[in-house]
Amino acid sequence: MKRILCFSLLLTVVLVSCSRKLHTPASKTPVIQGSKDSKPDKPVVVIIPEEPKPVAPVPAPREVTAFSEPLTVIDASGNIITSRSKLPPEIGAKIDYRRIARSFTPGQKKNLIYRFQLLPPRVLYVPENLAITSVRGTYVIFKKKFWYWKQADGLFHLDKTYYQ
Repeated sequence: MKRILCFSLLLTVVLVSCSRKLHTPASKTPVIQGSKDSKPDKPVVVIIPEEPKPVAPVPAPREVTAFSEPLTVIDASGNIITSRSKLPPEIGAKIDYRRIARSFTPGQKKNLIYRFQLLPPRVLYVPENLAITSVRGTYVIFKKKFWYWKQADGLFHLDKTYYQ
């Protein structure tokens, strides 16, 4: 009986001590050091010199577009986002938009939104430096969730396990 009483008393003390505030809130008025009779020092005026206005850099002419991240070609609704002219010529010549521009079905959309809280794009263009090669093929992981596999047309298509 003594053990139960001591344990409950100890538990009560711990709970009460943890629930109290340890720090008083800081006041928003400044605290002046010194006695009450002393006058505060005169305010200090700081003069900041004006900085010269920066000169806008002249952009270099762009001949070859280098991609640093995957580029969406077909979005989740089947809309064409990137035209052939914006893709490298060897990829643009192989693309058949009639075949790849398809939307998810309503059931697939509902499933993807429920599982991942977003609809991933169906088809991506990924530069070779971002792609990963394995025994099964070349792939890329988009937004740390979705796996895309390289197809014969040179584009990366969403893995079918996400929507079938």
